Amino acid sequence: MCELLGMSANVPTDICFSFAGLMRRGGGSGPHRDGWGVAFYEGKGVRCFHDPNPCHDSAIAKLVESYPIKSENVICHIRQANVGGVSLANTHPFTRELWGQYWAFVHNGQLTDFTPKTGQFSAVGDTDSEALFCHLLNTLTTRFSEPPSTTELIEILSQACQPLLDNGVCNIMLSNGDWLYTLCTSKLHWITRRAPFGAAHLSDVEVSIDFTEHTTPADVVTVIATEPLTNNERWHEYERGEWRLWREGEMIIRGSLQHRV
Repeated sequence: MCELLGMSANVPTDICFSFAGLMRRGGGSGPHRDGWGVAFYEGKGVRCFHDPNPCHDSAIAKLVESYPIKSENVICHIRQANVGGVSLANTHPFTRELWGQYWAFVHNGQLTDFTPKTGQFSAVGDTDSEALFCHLLNTLTTRFSEPPSTTELIEILSQACQPLLDNGVCNIMLSNGDWLYTLCTSKLHWITRRAPFGAAHLSDVEVSIDFTEHTTPADVVTVIATEPLTNNERWHEYERGEWRLWREGEMIIRGSLQHRV
C-alpha cells in the first residue's frame, strides 16, 4: 500500500519536517519504492514535483526536503505499485484544471469492479487511482455546470465516494488550493498544531524541531498522514468511512460513509 501526507495551514508554511520523515519510508524504512510526488499550492498556482524513483535516495526529494516552499495546502504520496507500472505517468499527485482552479489528488488503496464515469476528464496513465480522480471530476461536471458552493460540492463528492467503500481500499486526499478533502476507508491519522507549540521528533529518522522557533501564536497547522510521523505527539485516528474537509488548518465539515449491508 502507498502512504499519503497532507497539510492544511492558516499561514504559508513549509512541510520540510514532515516530508523528511515520509521520504525515509519511500524505500528506506518502508517498502514504498515505486515513485513519489508532492503538490504545493501557492496562490492560484500549484508547484508539483514527481519522481518514479524511490523517495529516500531521490535527488529531487532531497531538494524538496531542504527547500522551504511555503504553502497553505500540500498533498504528498509515496507509492508501492499494485495497479499500473512504475512510471512518471503513474506517479501521484495527479492534477487537472476545473472551474479555473488546479485540482490535485492522491489515493492509497486498490479498487475492484470499479467502472469510472466517462466525461471530459480521462486518465493518462493506467492506475485505478487516476481513473478514480477523473471519475470524481466527471461526476462533478455532470452535476454542476458552474462552481457550486463548498457544501454542495462536498456533498456530491461524498455521495460519489460512497459506493467505493464496497470496492476496496480508498483513502484519498483532494485539494483545489482553497480546501483539503480527506477520506479514510482503512487508515489515516491527523494532528493539529497550535499555540502553545512544542517540540516534535520524527519516528523514522533522528530529526527534531522546536515549533516555537518557527511559528507565531496565531498559527494553526494540521498534518494528515497514513501513519503518524512523530513519536512524541498525540495523533488522532480517522474512523473507517470518515471524511473531513480542512481549510486554513481547521476542520470545517466532517461526515461518515457507511458500508451497504
